[in-house]
Amino acid sequence: MNKERDDSYSHILKYTGIFGGVQGLNILVGLVRNKFVALLLGPGGMGLVSLFNTTVQLLSQATNLGIATSAVRHISEYYDAGDKNEAAHYVRVVRGWCLLTALLGMLVCVVLGPFLNNVTFSWGNHTLHFVLLAPAIGMLAITGGETAILKGARKLGALALVQITAALASLAIAIPIYYVFKEAGIVPVIVLMAFVTMCATLWFSHRVFPWQLRGARGILGEGMEMVRLGVAFTLAGIVGSAAEMFIRSYLNVVASLDVLGLYNAGYMLTITYAGMVFSAMDSDYYPRLSAVNQDVVATNQTVNRQMEVSLLIVAPMLTALIALLPLLIPQLFTREFVPVVPMAQVAVLAMFFKVLTMPVAYITLARGLAMTYLALETIYFVVFVLLVVVGYQQWGLLGTGVSITVAHLFDYLLINIYAYKKYSYRMSAAVSRYAIVMLSLGLLAYACTIWLDGIAYWAVESAVVVASALYALQNLKSSSTSTKL
Repeated sequence: MNKERDDSYSHILKYTGIFGGVQGLNILVGLVRNKFVALLLGPGGMGLVSLFNTTVQLLSQATNLGIATSAVRHISEYYDAGDKNEAAHYVRVVRGWCLLTALLGMLVCVVLGPFLNNVTFSWGNHTLHFVLLAPAIGMLAITGGETAILKGARKLGALALVQITAALASLAIAIPIYYVFKEAGIVPVIVLMAFVTMCATLWFSHRVFPWQLRGARGILGEGMEMVRLGVAFTLAGIVGSAAEMFIRSYLNVVASLDVLGLYNAGYMLTITYAGMVFSAMDSDYYPRLSAVNQDVVATNQTVNRQMEVSLLIVAPMLTALIALLPLLIPQLFTREFVPVVPMAQVAVLAMFFKVLTMPVAYITLARGLAMTYLALETIYFVVFVLLVVVGYQQWGLLGTGVSITVAHLFDYLLINIYAYKKYSYRMSAAVSRYAIVMLSLGLLAYACTIWLDGIAYWAVESAVVVASALYALQNLKSSSTSTKL
């Protein structure tokens, strides 16, 4: 039993470290890219980038039928059983469906171009821009299927290399195009980045399962179970993307494109980038949890171990981020983005709740309860939109940051209470102890941003960050030491 426990901690630390490092590189590259984008395009240009990216994400999730999520379980079952023929056949099923969803996504984008222009912009005609984004949506559908294949085959190293390739390519593509074409280069950059990511993913997946659609007759019928499961995931993705798109459109219409650019910069730094460190959960933790999803004791153990390691790794980073944002934002963007600092600092607190929510939320996914997952996601995003709208109306950008944190607190309570009642999930004493200490230090770091300034600010913040890091290292070392015993 101890050996099983030790192996699990070792595995979690290893792959959380690998994907955390990869995402650290992605974040660094993204920050460098956004620095140049901010200099070349300004807040208004970043607002446009945000609108178009959100639209692509919405249409992609609306038309990909959730295959990137639902296919993982089926491929993993065949692959782990050593049935290579069945695995290869099911891969052809997945690829056939992905080609169909790629065509569907492009068609929907072209048809909805005028509608998207009307609901997203209050000035100008951007219909052609939306139509030209159609290839990106098609390529994302293919990339999603190939990514599912790599996850199902446990090719975690290949997934990491794909992410590194995509990150570096985005830097090489975006900067020269924005430098030459300014805002006119936004759509080409999105399409080219989707193309590079698709090619990199195909390269690695082809080495595991060579492309062979021949003999895939009847794939529509064989893939219906996968599609039924994926539809609920698709609807959940639509709800989430629609919520993000509504908020950005709301800020663009009610406020201005510059306000939207500020909001997006703060959101990227605190929610998108900080959230990227959780990527190991999707690539490694989800398949492991799926394998024990009907065993309550094993599920609780798997969830709590993942939460322990994730919290100890992420919390010190979040505490440091709260302290350093006044320095980071002007350096990573421009002085024009300084007004977003208070919003970003309070929004960082949301990530403490997210790290306590995500591992538990995956229980529903691991059990294949797609409709339950959809219901929980819908409730959260409705509350999220309402809070952000009210927050902006009352306190401007700062209000959006407060609302983001309150929404994540609500999501934490919703998911954990539901899991407690339906799945008999129980948070371990270790997780509770780590959460109390780390969240207290995070709140203290945020309190310093309100009450202190100058030398006192940096002295106290430094002490808080060091305390958080030492506490995390001590407990991670304890887990690592027990692994070797």
